[in-house]
Amino acid sequence: MSNNPARIAVAYHSGYGHTAQQAEAVAAGASVVPGAVVELVPLDELTDEVWQRLAAADAIVFGSPTYMGGPSAVFKAFAEASAKVWADDLAWRDKIAAGFTNSKAMSGDKLNSLVYFSILAAQHGMIWVGLDLYPGWSESTASSEDLNRLGSWLGAMAQSDADLSAEKAPPATDLRTAAALGTRVATVTIRHLRGAPAA
Repeated sequence: MSNNPARIAVAYHSGYGHTAQQAEAVAAGASVVPGAVVELVPLDELTDEVWQRLAAADAIVFGSPTYMGGPSAVFKAFAEASAKVWADDLAWRDKIAAGFTNSKAMSGDKLNSLVYFSILAAQHGMIWVGLDLYPGWSESTASSEDLNRLGSWLGAMAQSDADLSAEKAPPATDLRTAAALGTRVATVTIRHLRGAPAA
């Protein structure tokens, strides 16, 4: 059993700042777990430092806006460039993985982006962690303020009105959902590294 911290990297692209808000919420949620150390890794420039930070991580949470039914071109360029990591004897093998995405539409085919992230993780031999929340906003007495209001399990979804800046969108409930994903990833990563406590 190791006493080293669990290192969580939130690797993301954000076109207009909305997905960056989501990334920060994931990081904040992971940071509340004792023993977790979290860092944001923007993917706009794929420098050696970016690859080194991801190599040092125990978990990588992938994030991107959903554009035209899939991840952004910037994220896809990162995914394709990660083939070098894949070719290095699956260097990300057994790291924990998770994902989040944002679009202006309530659906926007965001699920397709989460599927893309999960397949990317599977090809790298990573272990995928989804969202462990019941669907919110799914009964007549429910509210749009519910956690997981968009009803996603593969990862965290957020919706940002197109006419709102990143200071005003996505809504707080979607950011709380992203934080819940971050907390779950950190908890699972620590269990993976140290073993679950005896019942």
